[in-house]
Amino acid sequence: MSTQSPGTDGPRARSVTVDGGARVACWESGPPDAEPVLLLHGYPANHHCWRHQIPPLSLQYRVIAPDLLGWGESDRPLHLRFDYDTEVARLGRLLDALALGPVNLVGHDYGGFLSLGFTETHPGRVRRLAVLNSRAHASFARPWYAVFSLISLAGRTPVLRPVAMRLPYAALHRRAFAPLVRAGHLDPGVLEGYVDWMDTPEGRRRLLHFFADYRTPPRPELLRGLPGISCPTSVVWGREDEYLRPTIATELARAVPGAELTMLDDTGHWVMDERPAEVTAALRRLLARATPND
Repeated sequence: MSTQSPGTDGPRARSVTVDGGARVACWESGPPDAEPVLLLHGYPANHHCWRHQIPPLSLQYRVIAPDLLGWGESDRPLHLRFDYDTEVARLGRLLDALALGPVNLVGHDYGGFLSLGFTETHPGRVRRLAVLNSRAHASFARPWYAVFSLISLAGRTPVLRPVAMRLPYAALHRRAFAPLVRAGHLDPGVLEGYVDWMDTPEGRRRLLHFFADYRTPPRPELLRGLPGISCPTSVVWGREDEYLRPTIATELARAVPGAELTMLDDTGHWVMDERPAEVTAALRRLLARATPND
């Protein structure tokens, strides 16, 4: 089921439902009959993280940028599971709800994590793949591995939840984004959309519900599946990412046949904000590559 707002010159707002009625908010740009490009945001962002890439890509492609279930303007259900396998399968149900056939799949951070798993398990549904600064088959640098592991433990341990519910998640995330804001790469209004909902008890409950199902260890099955990816693939990385080592990018590029690696110096985790032109150029190169079915 889907609803769509009247057409405008900007992105067309649309919502679809998955998993028994949970609403996923989406924004579409570009010619409706053009080749589809699905942009998946990372943690804790929403579709606005692609604000620099959507206008140029939508000149030629049908660009669809959802807020993943639980984030942005999408529903935050507490009765659904958010473990990795469920989330990857949910991505397929999102494509079904959008009535999409094979898509060009682009994912940053958590979105790249899901995109990789979906490509390996549903290769016929992915025309081309781009992974940007994502844990992918691996995991986080040691300090952040510990942080996310602790939040996950608190989310699934009843005795720890009361303490975890009192933590200032929104303030902690604002502090993490502060260098990006000071550098002029991120507008404070966009940041508010990322994290303000965490200031409420309902928001903190939702965040802990997500982390209760989240697991930080590497995914060896994804590593084993990399050589079997046959679609054109692009790996785009900010070399100074404090969360995710650049060795993840080089491992991806080395293992996926024909993958193109774009490594950006003096750039951190949020490559789309820090180096928008270079990211857009890398995506355009990917979209220009022939697929096995062309």
